[in-house]
Amino acid sequence: MSVQVIMRDGAPEYAVLPWDDYQALLAAAGQAAEIARPKSNNKPSFSDLAGLREARQLSQADLARAVGISPAYLALIETGERDPGDAIRSALARALQVDGWEPQA
Repeated sequence: MSVQVIMRDGAPEYAVLPWDDYQALLAAAGQAAEIARPKSNNKPSFSDLAGLREARQLSQADLARAVGISPAYLALIETGERDPGDAIRSALARALQVDGWEPQA
């Protein structure tokens, strides 16, 4: 089993594993695989931003630099205190390779 552990403040916070391994764990726990099937219209929300950034092993400063904003402003977006405009949404989507944050045409 291949597992990626994401750390925060020196302690493990998330474990990321391949989908097939996850399904095997569910089967071993007696859970139906249908429960864990992702929704096709489930797009990441900005509340997932910090986790997505950390999964890509980017610091706030690195992502902010890539997007063209300050780390302080990125922190406000991650905590939900600010809602980014269309240009920043697009830049975040590109930097994190996330579909669904681009403005609708």
